[in-house]
Amino acid sequence: MLNIQSIHHVAILTDNYEVCKHFYTAILGFEIIEETYRAERQSYKLDLSVNGKYQIELFSFPDYRERGSYPEAKGLRHLAFAVPDVDTSAAYLQSMQVEVQPVRIDALTGKKFVFFMDPNGQPLELYEM
Repeated sequence: MLNIQSIHHVAILTDNYEVCKHFYTAILGFEIIEETYRAERQSYKLDLSVNGKYQIELFSFPDYRERGSYPEAKGLRHLAFAVPDVDTSAAYLQSMQVEVQPVRIDALTGKKFVFFMDPNGQPLELYEM
């Protein structure tokens, strides 16, 4: 048995590093742990802290490929973040010119959730705790 303790990080690849860096830091509020430019790869790696508990790695590669199909492609479908109030959080995102889908109710839990996209079109979700 592996004895996995938690998720260490989620990696996201972008084709516009500066726009995504701004989105994840200035809009979503994640703190920068470390930013590295790797000249041999012509790419950035930005390590972000999510509430001091989780980590997102933001990568830029000049030879990225678009997703084969969307959103039902195999692999990561979306990334969800827990928030105390979905309505307030969705209103904040809209005030930052982030397009937000209508708030929905999870039929299984009765909790509110809402989807939006990062600048790459990566589906993100806010889920009310």
